[in-house]
Amino acid sequence: MTEQLISESITVDAPPAVVFAILADPRQHSRIDGSGSVGSVIGGPATITAKGQTFTVRMKLFGVPYLIRNRVVEFEADRRIAWRHFTANRWRYELAPTADGGTTVTETFDMSRANAPTDFFVRRAKFPERNREGIRATLQRLKQAAEADAVESAGQA
Repeated sequence: MTEQLISESITVDAPPAVVFAILADPRQHSRIDGSGSVGSVIGGPATITAKGQTFTVRMKLFGVPYLIRNRVVEFEADRRIAWRHFTANRWRYELAPTADGGTTVTETFDMSRANAPTDFFVRRAKFPERNREGIRATLQRLKQAAEADAVESAGQA
């Protein structure tokens, strides 16, 4: 971790395409969310296919519900996806295939593009620490979801 990047990684026993399918479907984000803040999607594509697409999500922070519109700012199918909302902070997932057919997934909360007021608020509210906990829990849930999806798709083949 640097002061501006909060990252964790996990190895998943599923191919990158299976993992990426979950990440590229905003409707599945609540399925894997470990922070307890992500709710249902109320707008956007069923599957993200390109940089620039947007999706709107019901969220909850400190018990307060709100809506947030996210814009996809990085996209490389089966390798990388990242989005941001009105701040410059990014939530990024990077996927690397493993020799045994699995995937190493790295999730990063990237604060490197934030302006001074946003950076101050994010640090004051202890988001770096909160996000590290959420990332760890999200990666565990992503692992479980992707491995289950891989078994299901293998059974249908």
